[in-house]
Amino acid sequence: MAYRIRPDADFTNAFRSVATQQLERAITLVEERPDGTDEAIHSFRKSLKRLRSLYRLVRRKVPDFQAQENTRLRGAAVSLSAIRDAAALIGTAQYLQQSARGNEESEALGRIVTVLEGRRDWMAEAESGLEQRLTETSAVLTAAIAALDKVSFDGSHRKNARMLAKSWRRTARKAKTALAACHGEASADDFHDLRKRAYDYRLYHALLRDVWPGAMKAKRDAATELVEDLGHIHDLAVLSELVEAEPQLFTRNDDLAHLLDAIIFRQQEDRRQALVKAEIVFTDDPDEEADRIELLWLAAGNR
Repeated sequence: MAYRIRPDADFTNAFRSVATQQLERAITLVEERPDGTDEAIHSFRKSLKRLRSLYRLVRRKVPDFQAQENTRLRGAAVSLSAIRDAAALIGTAQYLQQSARGNEESEALGRIVTVLEGRRDWMAEAESGLEQRLTETSAVLTAAIAALDKVSFDGSHRKNARMLAKSWRRTARKAKTALAACHGEASADDFHDLRKRAYDYRLYHALLRDVWPGAMKAKRDAATELVEDLGHIHDLAVLSELVEAEPQLFTRNDDLAHLLDAIIFRQQEDRRQALVKAEIVFTDDPDEEADRIELLWLAAGNR
């Protein structure tokens, strides 16, 4: 079953099926690791993000379940984050190198990539207990599957439509607030908050896409592009934090200067582009959009 909830299906069964699929996929990834441990953890964390968005969508009806599982899934993701985060920093430096302004900067950033690759390899060698944590994570996710048996949505189709509309409205409003905070002297946390709201918004369009397939896909594609841009902004902030926390890694002062210069320039450009895209993605009034979702859900369920 795809990452979607059909309006003409039993809501409880559809919800459990989507959640179970993501959890089983995550278990397979951490147990089999077909493309290596780094990629397995990366894909595993994406599955958990999808789950947490799904659970936020129904939080009004099952608040205790959502709180419990959000804590469980967040803990599972954090326990496996260190090596994957080190690998992600390499990708961020490569992203900077791709948009380098001149050969000198490109060569300097190439050396930065090599430094970060060495850091990742050193961390992987020094990492102890990773296999044990992967085994424990599999058990945690199996327990998360069992917890789904206790979740049910006994309301009518109309009540479920209202629940979805309220969740949609809340997410859209929070996105508008986060977007407003990103204008002017915004912090990295402001943009990270916008990223989280945009991520939920994108996944909600995927989950409920059957109510209006063409329009939902167009909006989802735009939100996906925005999430990617906001992801680059977040990654640049993390790389900047590493420079402050571990300056001893960067022994060549000229390379460090090029790195900081590139981060500042790319952050400014990416923030500007992201704000333009965010204004388009979140142009609709949250109340009107939520009302439309409710009506579409009701109509689609009665076909």
